[in-house]
Amino acid sequence: RVRRHLATGGVIAYPTESCYGFGCDPLRHKAIAKILKLKIRSKTKGLIVVAGKDTQLQQLIQPLTSSDKLKLRLYWPGPYSIILHSRAQVSSLLIGKHAKIAVRITQHQLVQQLCNNLRQALVSTSANKAGHKPCKTYRECSRQFGSQVMVLPGLTSFAKQPSTIIDWSSQLKLR
Repeated sequence: RVRRHLATGGVIAYPTESCYGFGCDPLRHKAIAKILKLKIRSKTKGLIVVAGKDTQLQQLIQPLTSSDKLKLRLYWPGPYSIILHSRAQVSSLLIGKHAKIAVRITQHQLVQQLCNNLRQALVSTSANKAGHKPCKTYRECSRQFGSQVMVLPGLTSFAKQPSTIIDWSSQLKLR
């Protein structure tokens, strides 16, 4: 059911490490546009993509060196979103005004299972309108967005902070 929903450009809400997140197929421009509209978010900011394993990111990021793959194992799976060079076909709505994309191999068991069962990565951005607090529970998310998205049950990992964001080229910590 979730696979069909995503394949037709649908948006889901699902529990992540720190809050409920909006997700969609990162290769579907119209679905990404729906998320930006739901959040009332600027098209210039870009969004994070999560995956259950690195092979799910291959269509989004430029190939990595063997050295980079080894170094990334220190961060993944984990709460680190790494900014890497994106492939040319990646939607401008996904990367915003940037030439790179933020990606993460999640340690959240439910999100790992979801991505692995779907055999794909997912957009992952907090389920909230810009400037408002993110939804923390299924009930809260269903109440606010249930008529517009498919809300999946489950628990967040109750992390107090969102993922750390690191620009891989410069090694700068951006969040």
